[in-house]
Amino acid sequence: MPTQYRLAYTMSGPSEDTEDMYLAEAPALPGCRAWGETPELALEYLASVAEGFIRSYLKDSEPVPSDIIDVGVINVPLPTRV
Repeated sequence: MPTQYRLAYTMSGPSEDTEDMYLAEAPALPGCRAWGETPELALEYLASVAEGFIRSYLKDSEPVPSDIIDVGVINVPLPTRV
């Protein structure tokens, strides 16, 4: 199972500074930001950009910033009848 990371982000609404688009940024990864026509698109693009940032850290054997939390996932089987 691939490692998953939890990453805090900020979202700015459309403005002249953001070329009338939503801007999502991940403060733990300096320079990691993405723009989208909707908040959902901005977050989708941010996730893709953040993946590239994290892959770069891992490829270069650099520690992933401590503000990013390594998230474990567990499977909890439930009986068909509860």
